[in-house]
Amino acid sequence: MLALRIARVFDGRTVVEGAGVVFVDGGRIAGVEAAGFGVPTGVEVLDRPSGTLLPGLIDTHVHLVGDGGPGALQRLGGRSQDELFRTIERSLRIQLAAGVTTVRDLGDVAWSVVDWRARRPRSGLPTVVASGPALTSRGGRCRHLGGGASGSDGLRAAVHERAERGADVVKIMAGGGVLPPGSPLDQGRFTAEELALVVRQAHAVGLPVTAHAHALVSIRDAIAAGVDGIEHCTFLTADSVHVPEEAIAALAAQGIVVCPALGRVPAAVSPPRLMEHMREAGPGYDALRRRVVRAHLAGVTIIAGTDGGIGPGAPHGILPRAVMDLVSGGMAAADALATATSVAARACGLGGRKGRVRTGYDADLIVVDGDPFTDMAALTRLDVTVLGGQVLGSLL
Repeated sequence: MLALRIARVFDGRTVVEGAGVVFVDGGRIAGVEAAGFGVPTGVEVLDRPSGTLLPGLIDTHVHLVGDGGPGALQRLGGRSQDELFRTIERSLRIQLAAGVTTVRDLGDVAWSVVDWRARRPRSGLPTVVASGPALTSRGGRCRHLGGGASGSDGLRAAVHERAERGADVVKIMAGGGVLPPGSPLDQGRFTAEELALVVRQAHAVGLPVTAHAHALVSIRDAIAAGVDGIEHCTFLTADSVHVPEEAIAALAAQGIVVCPALGRVPAAVSPPRLMEHMREAGPGYDALRRRVVRAHLAGVTIIAGTDGGIGPGAPHGILPRAVMDLVSGGMAAADALATATSVAARACGLGGRKGRVRTGYDADLIVVDGDPFTDMAALTRLDVTVLGGQVLGSLL
């Protein structure tokens, strides 16, 4: 058994008043006690008198096969399985070094992440929730990754393949993307009927569906189809950004989870094509953050994710920055932290065992140096990581 004695505990939703000792035993949280609670003899104690303990962070949108370099997903052709597996493991180590103990991979190549996970060649790495190749139209973005499908029969078969291979979620490219150029951002890639078919088939086999959608038309189609989540959700039109109130109300009413994929590196805040579409809304990235927070305040469920691995603007390991972006946009610190812990865990289907500091939950925990409620930059000062009950990067 291990006892972590810290200044404060964020349990995934709020600060636990008076809590100061968290017990870990056998990979699980064994108890959360008051600061003065007596630690039994023989229990190892890790003291961090100025630290804050939180659940391990969850990045809900990554691409583990991407190395974060220019054109990361476009350079995957011809790579061997061993090369892909090495990139996946390297990506996970980078995530872990940032305090991320669970990731949701939303697009691999040739089922490499799903196959890697089935083999689990290494322990001591974050938990992986996986979609397999993103489902895309035959001529659409990411088709080179192996997820192309068309027609009712093709879409049904694609969904059932994901169920049979053990995917946890269906990712569908409902609209165009930013990278590479050539895919119209403001247009849909599937019809509303096709999206609805995919949702029905996925739900019938117990899989949720999340839709990549920048375009307003794709967002509306995804809402009408009854998807469980939308990635990006930037509301782009042909020449600007338009956020209809009825769309926000529908997202909230239907409980559709939105991952805006924030956290961009300052030197590459957003690809030029996306910025061109956002120019009329003011400084693009700042306006995006504010829109995300307005949606949150209107009742839309927001989760933290980064698109990690796709390029220099979104490398792995930037989830703390994504949480900080939400606070910069006006979200309360506790709500922002929840998007990367308890709310993220629920969206990933792991709400009963991860994302909370609660007795019986997995002992995936981090301790940061400082108080993120007064200084959100403390989230970048990772001190201790506990993964499955094992302390990493610290000496007891």
